Amino acid sequence: MAHILILSSWVAHGHVGLSAAQPALQLLGHQVTALPTVMLSNHKAWPHCAGDAVPVADLSAMLAAIKANGWLETVTAILIGYLPSPDHVAFAAQVISAAPDAAHIVIDPVLGDDPGGLYVGEDIGRAVRATLIPRAQTLTPNRFELAWLTGMPANDLRASVRAAQTLAPATIHVTSPPLDTGQTGVLTIGNGEPTVHCHPTHANIPKGTGDVFSALIAAGQAPGTALGHLEALIKASTGLQHLALVESAPSWTMAKPISAKEPIDGI
Repeated sequence: MAHILILSSWVAHGHVGLSAAQPALQLLGHQVTALPTVMLSNHKAWPHCAGDAVPVADLSAMLAAIKANGWLETVTAILIGYLPSPDHVAFAAQVISAAPDAAHIVIDPVLGDDPGGLYVGEDIGRAVRATLIPRAQTLTPNRFELAWLTGMPANDLRASVRAAQTLAPATIHVTSPPLDTGQTGVLTIGNGEPTVHCHPTHANIPKGTGDVFSALIAAGQAPGTALGHLEALIKASTGLQHLALVESAPSWTMAKPISAKEPIDGI
Protein backbone atom coordinates (compact mmCIF):
# COMPACT_ATOMS: atom_id res chain seq x y z
CA MET A 1 0.00 0.00 0.00
CA ALA A 2 1.01 3.63 -0.51
CA HIS A 3 2.38 6.06 2.09
CA ILE A 4 1.14 9.55 1.27
CA LEU A 5 2.28 12.75 2.95
CA ILE A 6 -0.49 15.35 2.68
CA LEU A 7 -0.14 19.09 3.28
CA SER A 8 -3.60 20.67 3.38
CA SER A 9 -6.38 22.10 5.52
CA TRP A 10 -7.88 20.28 8.52
CA VAL A 11 -11.31 20.63 10.13
CA ALA A 12 -12.51 19.30 13.48
CA HIS A 13 -16.01 18.56 12.13
CA GLY A 14 -16.84 17.35 8.63
CA HIS A 15 -14.83 15.96 5.75
CA VAL A 16 -12.85 18.47 3.71
CA GLY A 17 -9.13 18.83 3.05
CA LEU A 18 -7.09 16.50 5.23
CA SER A 19 -10.25 15.50 7.07
CA ALA A 20 -11.55 14.00 3.82
CA ALA A 21 -8.34 12.74 2.25
CA GLN A 22 -6.85 11.03 5.31
CA PRO A 23 -9.83 8.83 6.31
CA ALA A 24 -10.57 7.95 2.69
CA LEU A 25 -7.03 6.68 2.18
CA GLN A 26 -6.93 4.90 5.52
CA LEU A 27 -10.19 3.10 4.77
CA LEU A 28 -8.47 1.75 1.64
CA GLY A 29 -5.50 0.56 3.68
CA HIS A 30 -3.00 3.32 2.91
CA GLN A 31 -0.67 5.07 5.36
CA VAL A 32 -1.02 8.84 5.73
CA THR A 33 1.29 11.43 7.25
CA ALA A 34 -0.73 14.63 7.66
CA LEU A 35 0.52 18.21 7.97
CA PRO A 36 -2.31 20.75 8.54
CA THR A 37 -1.92 24.18 6.92
CA VAL A 38 -5.01 25.50 8.73
CA MET A 39 -6.96 24.10 11.66
CA LEU A 40 -10.63 25.08 11.68
CA SER A 41 -13.75 23.99 13.50
CA ASN A 42 -15.44 23.27 10.15
CA HIS A 43 -15.62 24.42 6.53
CA LYS A 44 -16.07 28.18 6.18
CA ALA A 45 -19.31 27.73 4.24
CA TRP A 46 -21.10 27.09 7.57
CA PRO A 47 -22.51 30.08 9.50
CA HIS A 48 -19.98 29.78 12.30
CA CYS A 49 -16.31 28.91 11.96
CA ALA A 50 -13.28 29.26 14.24
CA GLY A 51 -9.60 28.54 13.82
CA ASP A 52 -6.60 29.85 11.94
CA ALA A 53 -3.58 29.01 9.84
CA VAL A 54 -0.85 26.87 11.36
CA PRO A 55 2.36 28.95 11.53
CA VAL A 56 4.99 27.88 9.03
CA ALA A 57 7.54 27.70 11.85
CA ASP A 58 5.41 25.05 13.56
CA LEU A 59 5.00 23.10 10.33
CA SER A 60 8.75 23.24 9.71
CA ALA A 61 9.39 21.84 13.19
CA MET A 62 6.85 19.07 12.60
CA LEU A 63 8.47 18.18 9.27
CA ALA A 64 11.91 18.11 10.90
CA ALA A 65 10.66 15.75 13.62
CA ILE A 66 8.97 13.47 11.10
CA LYS A 67 12.20 13.34 9.10
CA ALA A 68 14.34 12.73 12.20
CA ASN A 69 12.13 9.80 13.17
CA GLY A 70 12.76 8.23 9.76
CA TRP A 71 9.16 8.49 8.59
CA LEU A 72 9.88 10.42 5.39
CA GLU A 73 11.94 7.58 4.00
CA THR A 74 8.92 5.44 3.11
CA VAL A 75 6.78 8.20 1.58
CA THR A 76 5.65 7.17 -1.91
CA ALA A 77 3.66 10.30 -2.78
CA ILE A 78 3.28 13.93 -1.71
CA LEU A 79 -0.12 15.60 -2.02
CA ILE A 80 -0.25 19.38 -1.71
CA GLY A 81 -3.69 20.90 -1.16
CA TYR A 82 -4.95 24.13 0.43
CA LEU A 83 -2.29 26.73 1.28
CA PRO A 84 -3.35 29.90 3.13
CA SER A 85 -0.38 32.18 2.35
CA PRO A 86 2.63 32.55 0.04
CA ASP A 87 4.83 31.48 2.98
CA HIS A 88 2.88 28.20 3.12
CA VAL A 89 3.49 27.80 -0.61
CA ALA A 90 7.22 28.18 0.01
CA PHE A 91 6.98 25.60 2.80
CA ALA A 92 5.20 23.21 0.41
CA ALA A 93 8.22 23.46 -1.88
CA GLN A 94 10.42 22.51 1.10
CA VAL A 95 8.23 19.47 1.76
CA ILE A 96 8.67 18.37 -1.84
CA SER A 97 12.44 18.87 -1.63
CA ALA A 98 12.60 16.79 1.58
CA ALA A 99 10.72 13.86 0.06
CA PRO A 100 12.43 10.77 -1.34
CA ASP A 101 13.46 11.16 -4.98
CA ALA A 102 11.01 8.46 -6.06
CA ALA A 103 8.00 10.09 -4.38
CA HIS A 104 5.24 11.07 -6.78
CA ILE A 105 4.35 14.77 -6.51
CA VAL A 106 0.63 15.59 -6.80
CA ILE A 107 -0.52 19.20 -6.63
CA ASP A 108 -4.19 19.98 -6.08
CA PRO A 109 -4.17 23.74 -6.73
CA VAL A 110 -6.96 24.81 -4.38
CA LEU A 111 -7.46 28.34 -5.69
CA GLY A 112 -11.11 28.83 -6.68
CA ASP A 113 -14.06 27.46 -8.60
CA ASP A 114 -16.99 28.38 -10.81
CA PRO A 115 -18.96 30.58 -10.50
CA GLY A 116 -17.29 32.57 -7.73
CA GLY A 117 -13.72 32.62 -9.04
CA LEU A 118 -10.70 32.87 -6.77
CA TYR A 119 -11.24 32.23 -3.07
CA VAL A 120 -7.59 32.76 -2.13
CA GLY A 121 -5.51 35.88 -2.62
CA GLU A 122 -3.93 36.42 -6.02
CA ASP A 123 -0.53 36.42 -4.32
CA ILE A 124 -1.16 32.81 -3.24
CA GLY A 125 -2.29 31.84 -6.73
CA ARG A 126 0.78 33.43 -8.31
CA ALA A 127 3.06 31.68 -5.83
CA VAL A 128 1.43 28.29 -6.54
CA ARG A 129 1.78 28.87 -10.27
CA ALA A 130 5.43 29.91 -10.07
CA THR A 131 6.72 27.64 -7.29
CA LEU A 132 4.65 24.44 -7.22
CA ILE A 133 3.19 23.83 -10.67
CA PRO A 134 6.66 23.28 -12.25
CA ARG A 135 7.43 20.67 -9.54
CA ALA A 136 4.26 18.63 -10.11
CA GLN A 137 4.16 15.26 -11.78
CA THR A 138 0.37 15.21 -11.50
CA LEU A 139 -2.08 18.11 -11.23
CA THR A 140 -5.77 17.98 -10.29
CA PRO A 141 -7.23 21.43 -11.05
CA ASN A 142 -10.89 22.10 -11.66
CA ARG A 143 -11.93 23.89 -14.85
CA PHE A 144 -11.64 27.35 -13.31
CA GLU A 145 -8.20 26.63 -11.82
CA LEU A 146 -6.92 25.27 -15.13
CA ALA A 147 -7.95 28.48 -16.92
CA TRP A 148 -6.53 30.71 -14.18
CA LEU A 149 -3.20 28.92 -13.96
CA THR A 150 -2.62 28.88 -17.70
CA GLY A 151 -4.21 32.20 -18.60
CA MET A 152 -6.05 30.36 -21.37
CA PRO A 153 -9.75 29.68 -21.97
CA ALA A 154 -11.11 26.31 -20.86
CA ASN A 155 -14.77 26.69 -21.74
CA ASP A 156 -14.97 23.51 -23.84
CA LEU A 157 -13.05 20.25 -24.06
CA ARG A 158 -10.85 21.28 -26.96
CA ALA A 159 -9.81 24.51 -25.23
CA SER A 160 -9.28 22.65 -21.94
CA VAL A 161 -6.95 20.17 -23.64
CA ARG A 162 -4.93 22.99 -25.23
CA ALA A 163 -4.63 24.74 -21.86
CA ALA A 164 -3.62 21.56 -20.02
CA GLN A 165 -0.99 20.72 -22.62
CA THR A 166 0.89 23.90 -21.68
CA LEU A 167 1.42 22.36 -18.24
CA ALA A 168 3.25 19.32 -19.64
CA PRO A 169 5.09 17.14 -18.75
CA ALA A 170 2.75 16.84 -15.78
CA THR A 171 -0.32 14.61 -16.11
CA ILE A 172 -3.44 16.76 -15.70
CA HIS A 173 -6.74 15.46 -14.31
CA VAL A 174 -9.25 18.28 -14.81
CA THR A 175 -12.16 17.83 -12.42
CA SER A 176 -15.60 19.17 -13.39
CA PRO A 177 -14.55 19.75 -17.03
CA PRO A 178 -16.96 21.37 -19.52
CA LEU A 179 -19.21 18.44 -20.45
CA ASP A 180 -22.80 18.05 -21.61
CA THR A 181 -25.57 19.29 -19.33
CA GLY A 182 -26.19 16.82 -16.54
CA GLN A 183 -22.70 15.32 -16.80
CA THR A 184 -19.53 15.81 -14.81
CA GLY A 185 -16.32 13.81 -14.45
CA VAL A 186 -12.62 14.08 -15.19
CA LEU A 187 -10.67 15.06 -18.30
CA THR A 188 -7.18 13.53 -18.32
CA ILE A 189 -4.32 14.88 -20.42
CA GLY A 190 -1.01 13.05 -20.20
CA ASN A 191 0.89 10.55 -22.28
CA GLY A 192 -1.31 9.44 -25.16
CA GLU A 193 -4.72 10.69 -26.21
CA PRO A 194 -6.89 12.73 -23.84
CA THR A 195 -9.57 10.74 -22.05
CA VAL A 196 -12.83 11.66 -20.35
CA HIS A 197 -14.57 9.74 -17.57
CA CYS A 198 -18.16 10.86 -17.01
CA HIS A 199 -20.88 10.38 -14.44
CA PRO A 200 -24.19 12.18 -13.84
CA THR A 201 -24.23 15.37 -11.80
CA HIS A 202 -25.89 15.28 -8.39
CA ALA A 203 -27.43 18.10 -6.38
CA ASN A 204 -26.88 18.76 -2.68
CA ILE A 205 -23.42 17.19 -2.50
CA PRO A 206 -21.33 17.88 0.63
CA LYS A 207 -17.94 19.59 0.35
CA GLY A 208 -14.79 17.49 0.03
CA THR A 209 -15.27 15.39 -3.09
CA GLY A 210 -12.31 17.01 -4.85
CA ASP A 211 -10.10 16.32 -1.84
CA VAL A 212 -11.03 12.64 -1.93
CA PHE A 213 -10.39 12.41 -5.68
CA SER A 214 -6.91 13.98 -5.41
CA ALA A 215 -6.05 11.67 -2.52
CA LEU A 216 -7.04 8.59 -4.51
CA ILE A 217 -4.92 9.80 -7.43
CA ALA A 218 -1.97 10.34 -5.05
CA ALA A 219 -2.42 6.75 -3.88
CA GLY A 220 -1.83 5.60 -7.45
CA GLN A 221 -5.37 4.96 -8.63
CA ALA A 222 -6.26 5.46 -12.28
CA PRO A 223 -8.83 8.24 -12.84
CA GLY A 224 -11.61 5.80 -13.76
CA THR A 225 -10.99 3.80 -10.59
CA ALA A 226 -10.88 6.91 -8.41
CA LEU A 227 -14.02 8.29 -10.02
CA GLY A 228 -15.83 5.00 -9.49
CA HIS A 229 -15.14 5.22 -5.76
CA LEU A 230 -16.13 8.88 -5.74
CA GLU A 231 -19.39 8.35 -7.62
CA ALA A 232 -20.46 5.71 -5.10
CA LEU A 233 -19.47 7.99 -2.21
CA ILE A 234 -21.42 10.88 -3.76
CA LYS A 235 -24.56 8.74 -4.11
CA ALA A 236 -24.30 7.69 -0.47
CA SER A 237 -23.73 11.29 0.67
CA THR A 238 -26.39 13.13 -1.36
CA GLY A 239 -28.45 15.40 0.84
CA LEU A 240 -26.23 14.95 3.90
CA GLN A 241 -24.29 17.67 5.70
CA HIS A 242 -20.97 15.87 5.27
CA LEU A 243 -19.52 13.06 3.15
CA ALA A 244 -20.56 9.62 4.40
CA LEU A 245 -16.97 8.40 4.28
CA VAL A 246 -17.11 5.97 7.18
CA GLU A 247 -20.73 4.84 7.25
CA SER A 248 -20.82 4.07 3.50
CA ALA A 249 -17.30 2.61 3.33
CA PRO A 250 -18.52 -0.96 2.64
CA SER A 251 -20.05 0.27 -0.63
CA TRP A 252 -17.80 3.06 -1.93
CA THR A 253 -14.51 1.28 -1.19
CA MET A 254 -15.69 -1.68 -3.32
CA ALA A 255 -17.13 0.36 -6.20
CA LYS A 256 -16.24 -0.59 -9.77
CA PRO A 257 -14.21 1.74 -12.02
CA ILE A 258 -15.93 4.05 -14.49
CA SER A 259 -14.91 3.45 -18.11
CA ALA A 260 -13.57 6.22 -20.31
CA LYS A 261 -15.94 7.82 -22.83
CA GLU A 262 -15.12 7.04 -26.46
CA PRO A 263 -15.09 8.89 -28.78
CA ILE A 264 -14.67 12.22 -27.06
CA ASP A 265 -16.82 14.90 -28.65
CA GLY A 266 -15.13 18.26 -29.11
CA ILE A 267 -11.52 17.08 -29.16
